[in-house]
Amino acid sequence: MRTEWKRDPANTAWPPPGKAPTNMMLAGLLCLSVACLVATTGPDAVVDIVPGSNPNIRGALYLYRRRSGGVDIHGTVSGLKPGLHGFHVHAIGDLGDACKAAGGHFNPLMKNHGSPLDFHRHAGDLGNIIADYNGVARISLFDRHISLDRNSPVYVGGLAFVVHAGEDDLGRGGDAESLKTGNAGGREGCGIVRVAQRYTQTKSSYYY
Repeated sequence: MRTEWKRDPANTAWPPPGKAPTNMMLAGLLCLSVACLVATTGPDAVVDIVPGSNPNIRGALYLYRRRSGGVDIHGTVSGLKPGLHGFHVHAIGDLGDACKAAGGHFNPLMKNHGSPLDFHRHAGDLGNIIADYNGVARISLFDRHISLDRNSPVYVGGLAFVVHAGEDDLGRGGDAESLKTGNAGGREGCGIVRVAQRYTQTKSSYYY
């Protein structure tokens, strides 16, 4: 006959003495451990998107450094016209003059503009994001040409992300501007990459 264990309200020990924890219980503990790890570490950098030429744009990006190199970028940008919008890291961390003060694309290796999949491209060339019919772009991408390693020549801390009004032609436009900006148009919104400063003892972070 199979014996089923039942919790005794007067006994706080669970599982009962001598009873090994089940796989389900172990899986639950593992999930809680992972959730706690994510909650206490958080993203390695954040970007708050503010209006440039588009007063309605808002958004937030969360950047995660991979140990093997590169950066995962997740976030949402709203207030856009439905369709494709150029999405780049620019060379100067200045949001003045409706994002124009952010300078050109981040290009420390001095290459032509291109697609995120191209070997020869600006470090800041992240291609296009797609806004849905509600004007919301949901971003989830990985790029290995930028870094959150302070010792890297392609470190993006303190620089600016820019969302453009039009589609980036990825350097295939056939003119000089295509190889420089991708003909992506005006700067609708932008934000500074604020890198996390970790506090090990309190397991907290702030961004600067």
